[in-house]
Amino acid sequence: MIDKTIPYVKLQMEKSTSQALPDRQLPEGYQFSFYTPGDERDWQAIETSVGEFDNLSEAQRYFEKSFAPYPDELAKRMTFVTDPSGKKVATCTAWWAKEGGPQFHWLAVMPEAQRKGIATFLTVKVTTLLEELYPDQPAMLHTQTWNYPAITIYQKLGYTFVSGTKDFEKGMSILKDIAKREN
Repeated sequence: MIDKTIPYVKLQMEKSTSQALPDRQLPEGYQFSFYTPGDERDWQAIETSVGEFDNLSEAQRYFEKSFAPYPDELAKRMTFVTDPSGKKVATCTAWWAKEGGPQFHWLAVMPEAQRKGIATFLTVKVTTLLEELYPDQPAMLHTQTWNYPAITIYQKLGYTFVSGTKDFEKGMSILKDIAKREN
């Protein structure tokens, strides 16, 4: 979940295509799938459950503006993980940045499904998909200090911070303070 008690600083990370990704599997009973019509409600519920949106209406507006205009792209870019009961509990999207390059986008795992390796699985899966869609281009992602557990996953999988962005030093200082507190 997002920790909004931490000062918010937006950060950018990238992953070069030269570093191989590890093989990751889902826990037993969990399944991977791509978007099909109707999954927008699941995306909205997942993203709202982790605090990305304050309510489902806000998530719905974002989805309609940013994703709904591209139904064919959603079917090959937006991913989900379903738990053993059939409930979609995680999502991530292999999207594109405003500049047109590969964008790792909107990773979220519902609180009840966290700490099972699902976020790592989706990070590997979506990064691999981006490498297939955009050969020889580094995958980019935007994150924030609020999302420090995900940043740890990204770093373990070869994503590095892009320095020189606005408030970069402030963001690094906040993350260092969190690391000290966690240890």
